[in-house]
Formats: sequence, C-alpha cells, structure tokens
Amino acid sequence: MGMIAQIREDIVAARLRDPAAHSGLEVAVLYPGLHAVWGHRVWHALWVRDLRFLARAGSQITRLLTGIEIHPGATIGRRFFIDHGMGVVIGETAELGDDVMLYHGVTLGGRTRDSGKRHPTLGDGVAVGAGAKILGPVTVGAGSVIGANAVVTKDAPADSILVGVPAKARTRTGKEDVRGILTAPEYSI
Repeated sequence: MGMIAQIREDIVAARLRDPAAHSGLEVAVLYPGLHAVWGHRVWHALWVRDLRFLARAGSQITRLLTGIEIHPGATIGRRFFIDHGMGVVIGETAELGDDVMLYHGVTLGGRTRDSGKRHPTLGDGVAVGAGAKILGPVTVGAGSVIGANAVVTKDAPADSILVGVPAKARTRTGKEDVRGILTAPEYSI
C-alpha cells in the first residue's frame, strides 16, 4: 500500500471512530494522534534500517509536537487511531494489530529491564480506554476492550472485556458496542 493510500485510510478510520470529526481536512490537519502515527512510520523505517539514533531523535520531536510517545521500534498495524492522545506511551517491543484504538493517557509499558520482548501485544480491533495501563509482555486477544484506568498484567483471550486493578477479563457477548463499553460508568475505576 502506498503512502498516500495509507494516509487516506488513516483519515477515514479516524472519521469512523470519532463522532467529533467533521471533515477529512480537519482530521488531517488537527489530529495529533494521526500526526504521531505518521511520524512513527517514518521513524520506524529508519529504526529497522539500523539508523537508530536518527529514529529516536525523530520520535522525540514527534513527542514534543504531539504529547504522544511511540518508540520507533514498536510495530503498529493499519488504521491505528489515538483519540485525544496526550500522554500515550508505547514501548519499544509493543506490537499492535490492525484497527487498534487508544484513548489519552494509555501506557503500553514494560515491567522489567531485561532485553527481549517486554511490552504488550494487542490483537486486531482492540480498544483501550483512557488512562489504562497494559504492562509487560502480555497478549490481549483480538476484539477485546480494556476499560478506563484498568491495569492489565496478564494475558487475555480474544473478545474479552478487561476492567479493574488488576484487570480481570470477562467474555464479550458480541452485542456490546465498543464505544458504549469504553464510556459506561461501570467500566471505569
């Protein structure tokens, strides 16, 4: 997929997920979550070519401009959307599938200083509520929803709802609206 097609796909994905988005132009110009993802693609390309200092420097510039820190070593799928974005941190060995959505204040962090895989893996279609922390080399299965302020430290199967500190998983019924789950008071801490 070409760069222009990817940018268009990102704008469409943002408009579908954010009811406050009024136009593609507004999204392209004013959404720092998209700017951070677009920057990450450039810095990740440098990272995988072993231009790591330049990649880290670029990612820090993106962080300064957007308030979103994505390590250039992180692997991110298509149509990734960060809504509001301020305070989002994504660690070096994090892996995100397609159609993942994060709200502000989310951390995909590590729990150890060991080398190797130390950050989370989120499957396709995972949605993460504001302030949630997913820590360590855990895997959250596709279609799962993580409630606001949850702290996830254990693997979760596909189609789970994770809430609480520490987060406990329950199975989604499939009838639940992701947007409704992320904003319902009973899923917040």
